Amino acid sequence: MRIWHTSDWHVGRTFHGHATLAPLEGVLSEMAQTVAALEVDLVVVSGDVYDSSTPSAEAIGVFNRSLRRLREAGPQVVLTAGNHDSPTRLGSMSDFVSASGVHVVTRPEQVTTPVTLHDAHGPVHVYGIPFLEPARLRHVWQAEPMRTQAHAISEAMRLVRADLAERGGGRSVVLAHTFVAGAEGESCESERAIVDTLAVGGVDRVPVSAFDGVTYAALGHVHGRSVLAEHVRYSGAPLHLSFSEEAKPRGGWLVELDESGLTDVTWVDLTVPRPLVTLTGTLQELLDAPEHEAHTSAWVRAHLTDPLRQRDAMRRLQSRFPHCAQLDYVALAAPVGGDRAYRELVHGKSDLEVVDTFLGRVRGTGLDPDERAIVDDVLAHAGQEVS
Repeated sequence: MRIWHTSDWHVGRTFHGHATLAPLEGVLSEMAQTVAALEVDLVVVSGDVYDSSTPSAEAIGVFNRSLRRLREAGPQVVLTAGNHDSPTRLGSMSDFVSASGVHVVTRPEQVTTPVTLHDAHGPVHVYGIPFLEPARLRHVWQAEPMRTQAHAISEAMRLVRADLAERGGGRSVVLAHTFVAGAEGESCESERAIVDTLAVGGVDRVPVSAFDGVTYAALGHVHGRSVLAEHVRYSGAPLHLSFSEEAKPRGGWLVELDESGLTDVTWVDLTVPRPLVTLTGTLQELLDAPEHEAHTSAWVRAHLTDPLRQRDAMRRLQSRFPHCAQLDYVALAAPVGGDRAYRELVHGKSDLEVVDTFLGRVRGTGLDPDERAIVDDVLAHAGQEVS
C-alpha cells in the first residue's frame, strides 16, 4: 500500500498580508497529479486543514476543489482536525463524504473507529487523532491525569493500541496533530504559539515513544519536515508560511507498506510557487546590486544595515522587488542610555544636550558635528527672539 502524508494546509492563510489561496490551490492540484502518477492508495492530512475556525467562502471553495481532485486521482482520503480548525464545521458533512472516500475525524470519540483499507496483504487500520484539548477530555475519557497534550495523546494511543489488539493486530497508521519532542529545530515563526513557548521552555511535548506499537505515525502541527523516528514523521506545510521556512523543502512523504509493515519512506518535492529570500545590505546596495536581479520575483525579506532609518525604504525596495514583504534594520545602534528613564537622562542638561540625548534615544546616535552646529545656531536665534 502506498500512502501520501501531508498536513497543515492552512487554507485561507495570508503571507504578510498577501492572499495565498491561488498558489496553495496550485500546489494542491500538483499534489493530486503527483499522487495519481505514483499510484497512491491513501492520502492522510494531519490537521490544520483551514487556517481559521471560520473559513471564508473562497477558502472553502479551494478546500472542496482540492479534495475532489485528490479523489479523482484515485486514493481514499483521511483527514483530521487541527487546532486551527473548527471540529464542528469540518466534521459537519463527515457522514456523507465518507461514502465518497473522504473520511473526516474531528472528535476524540472517533479515535477507536479506524478507517480500514485492504490491499493484497490484508487490512491496514487508519486511526485519526484530532487536536486534543485535555481540559475538554475529562468527561470523555476517565484517565488520570489529563492536564497536558502528553497525557491526552498517551491515552489516545493506549485506546488505539487496545482497539488494534482486538482487531487482531496488523498494520496501522495514526494521524496526530500535536507537538512531539525532537521537532524543536523545525518549528517556524508561523507556529507562533510554539515558538513563543519554546523560548521559555513551556512547550507541552509529547514523547516519541507515545507512538510505539503502530506501523506509521503521520504527524501535523510543525510546519517543517522532520523525522523523529523511522516511523514517526512530520510532513510540514505545502506552502512556506513565514520567512523562517525559506530553506525548508515543501512536499510530502511517500510511505510504502508491505505484508510485514513499513518498507520505505521517501520524500517527494512539490513546486514552491514563489521562492523566499533574505537580502542583507544597505538600502542603496539592495537597490543597485546586479546580483539581486535574480530575486525580483521572489518574496523578499530585507535586512538593512544602514546606521540610520532610510526614508520610504519599503516603497523604494518594492520598486525593484515588488514582493518585498518584510523590512528590518539590523545595524541600528542601541538607544543612548539603554533602559534608563528619559526624565533621568535629560535632568539638568542644557537645551543642546537635551536634543542630543533625544536623537540618541530615537535613532541610536546623537548629534554629529554638522548637526550640532545647526542646532546650536537655531537655539541661539531662539534665545535672542525670547530676550
